[in-house]
Amino acid sequence: MIAETVCSAVSAAGLGIAAVTAYRRRFLMAARIAAYALVPIGLVMTGAVEWAADTAFSPTAWAGFGVLGGAWLLFVGTRAVERRRGGRRNRKAAAAAGARPDAVAPQASAPSLGQSARPAARPGPASRTDAADDFSDIEAILKKHGI
Repeated sequence: MIAETVCSAVSAAGLGIAAVTAYRRRFLMAARIAAYALVPIGLVMTGAVEWAADTAFSPTAWAGFGVLGGAWLLFVGTRAVERRRGGRRNRKAAAAAGARPDAVAPQASAPSLGQSARPAARPGPASRTDAADDFSDIEAILKKHGI
């Protein structure tokens, strides 16, 4: 009963503020304030406020929220442990077995070594094989900018 009274008072105050705003010829703002002011009274009329008040003051409801929170913590904790342990075991098992046994086509995930899979060699200075030559271009750019 108190929650419904408070919501009605908030709506009445909001509508009063909307009327003052409309008096100042700010009609768009007044309409927006009126829309916000009608939300609490609408919640009272639908019964949502009574349900929320009953839930907020019910020890059984709070115990239920605690149980839900505990279940969520267990779920998150087990997922974290599973990711830590499962990732290491899966990598070790995959390395030992060579492929996953539950895969439909294990060869499908392996890269193709045909002619189309090889990158085309670019002619010119970009196709150098020496690692020191690769960095000489970068060094020249840095020297040009004084770095």
